[in-house]
Amino acid sequence: MKAENKDRLLLRGGTVVDPQKQTTRRADVLVVGGCIEKVETSIPAAEGTEVLDCRGKHIAPGFVDMHCHLREPGREDEETIASGTAAALAGGFTRVCPMPNTEPAVDTEAQVRYQTRRAVEAGFARVHPVGCCTKARHGKELAEIGSMVEAGAVAFSDDGSPVSDAQVMRRVLEYCKAFDVPVISHCEVRELVEGYANEGRVSTRLGLKAGPDVAESAQAARDVLLAEFTRARLHIAHVSARATVDIVRWAKARGVQVTAETCPHYFTLTEDALASFDANYKVNPPLRSGDDRRAVVAGLADGTIDVIATDHAPHLKGEKDAEFDAAPPGIIGFETAFSLGYEKLVLGRVLSLADYVARLTVVPRRILNLPAAAVTAGSEAELVVLDLKAEWKYEPSGVLSLSRNSPFLGSTMRGRVSAVLLGERLFRL
Repeated sequence: MKAENKDRLLLRGGTVVDPQKQTTRRADVLVVGGCIEKVETSIPAAEGTEVLDCRGKHIAPGFVDMHCHLREPGREDEETIASGTAAALAGGFTRVCPMPNTEPAVDTEAQVRYQTRRAVEAGFARVHPVGCCTKARHGKELAEIGSMVEAGAVAFSDDGSPVSDAQVMRRVLEYCKAFDVPVISHCEVRELVEGYANEGRVSTRLGLKAGPDVAESAQAARDVLLAEFTRARLHIAHVSARATVDIVRWAKARGVQVTAETCPHYFTLTEDALASFDANYKVNPPLRSGDDRRAVVAGLADGTIDVIATDHAPHLKGEKDAEFDAAPPGIIGFETAFSLGYEKLVLGRVLSLADYVARLTVVPRRILNLPAAAVTAGSEAELVVLDLKAEWKYEPSGVLSLSRNSPFLGSTMRGRVSAVLLGERLFRL
């Protein structure tokens, strides 16, 4: 993927999506020197201005993925910051937040600065690291939270592992409260989990090692109560179970500072997909029942679930080609996220287009204290051009990630990102 430098660029004829006001309107957008100069119904192209034809397309703020895995440092064979941020940009994500379960874990100021520096060198999506809650993600001793905040960490999590000790989790919440940053909870009671299929009818029939949905919801309930007690900000990662949705809804009604995310695979797929024994359907938390999937969709519809994140998790083909129980959990998701959500949520009449875009832009930025997203004069040009009429096939040859572990390969999708503008750099897709 190559960037084209554009000092003066006119995006002509598009429909501008305003996720804050929940509106859309026909307008031209003039970008000069990497900043939006005008957003008006009709803007003439002055001499020296290049024109990007956006007729029949939509223009929106760049997306933010607040939960992904870039594998660097340690597993550059699966993904690098350069390849991952290129794939993210292809999916419309201009900012991404990598989880700290790398090798070594991101638990120091130096590791945070390393990740942000590598992203700047790559020149694709911007990186806002998530730091570890505890040293080496061992769940025992608090990591260097204060210095990591100063270095640019926007949240803290031991993602991939729960903080099992309630007293340690209390201290993490209290310490992060002092810096006004959220704690992102990987909700999993490990003692209840034997494998990464949903415990129930399907796992029993297929003979797969499993874990029950209560392994997620019990930890979510504990962490919600701790957040209420400490008055800290808590974010529940990758919600997959009906009970977890109910717990978050209950907590919000009580005034707890809790937010939540889910991922496209949890509102598009169910445990029935495991009948193929294809390890590309193996994720953590696992794909659950149709009832759980409908609850996740309902949680998105009523605002209980605030954000859509990808949990982009690259793995090598050889790792995923193992038998189901032995393969690592996780799928890649940057390049398919928008299309999956557009088809299932917008075309499915669950969310309006503006509300859907808000879950990818305004809301994650607010949770992470990132600059506001807007297509307005005076704002930095951080824009995506969306072709909602496009039908395209997700082929391995077109994947920008180093890994190919997606159950959606070969699928025909509706709606896609056709261009991204990041400052003066235009990426045509």
